[in-house]
Amino acid sequence: MPPFRLHPVLLIALVMLGAWHVVASRTGRERRQALAGWVALAAVVVWPVGDIAATVSLTVATVQRLVIMLLVAPLFVLSVSTPRWVAWTRPGWIDALTRRLAHPALAIIIVTVVGSVTLSTTVVDAGARSNLVRAATLIAVLACGVVLWIPALGVMPGARRLSPIGRAGFIFVASLVVTSLSVVWIFARHSLYPGLHGQEALAHMSPLFDQQLAGFVAKLGSYLPMWAVAFTIFSRADDAHVGVEESPLHWADVERQLLRVDRREARAQRRDRRGGGAVPTPE
Repeated sequence: MPPFRLHPVLLIALVMLGAWHVVASRTGRERRQALAGWVALAAVVVWPVGDIAATVSLTVATVQRLVIMLLVAPLFVLSVSTPRWVAWTRPGWIDALTRRLAHPALAIIIVTVVGSVTLSTTVVDAGARSNLVRAATLIAVLACGVVLWIPALGVMPGARRLSPIGRAGFIFVASLVVTSLSVVWIFARHSLYPGLHGQEALAHMSPLFDQQLAGFVAKLGSYLPMWAVAFTIFSRADDAHVGVEESPLHWADVERQLLRVDRREARAQRRDRRGGGAVPTPE
């Protein structure tokens, strides 16, 4: 067991951000979701879980990342009300960015690339030595989880909303890439993370067995909950007699599309003014 470390800066940041999030939430349900998300996040980033994940066990690090991506991230996404999403994404550049992030294919690519990079030997070993790298990695994992759940939950105003069958299919595919390195961990013949050590003293297992166990935990820990969510989305749509192939339309989407039309017209007018007005058509 790593020695007890308080991590006061981390604790203060968690308490302050969590308190702001809960107070800023508009409804009781959103407050409960926000509070649950911050409690779950604190449980896996402070001592002992956070320290074991950073310096000792790849299996614990895998559990930590699964909790952040599959529990904390969706709770944070759901705890933000539609009016707040509308306000936050109203600026043009943010609207353009979030519209692209809501594309399922791009979300899959980001989750695969960021997930693989944060679990690379270089990053994991650096995180075992540096609290700054460790914090940056966890922030990247949380951001990756948010990107994962934006298309699945269909919350982004003006972005293409998948049908229930599309959302279920996206979640199913995403479950296959959330832990893209798990196969490598299972079949590797030697330990890939020299920065993680002490598995024998803590859990009476070798570094190689810890790594192989992490591979199986990653597979089951992503497949089971994500497939359950996919099945729930599909079955709820069927029970509510909603077409599983129909994409829902919300007023926030219509409002955002009208705003984009206004922006395009304003840009066209500015181009015309810079060009000296419209060119007269010859008779």
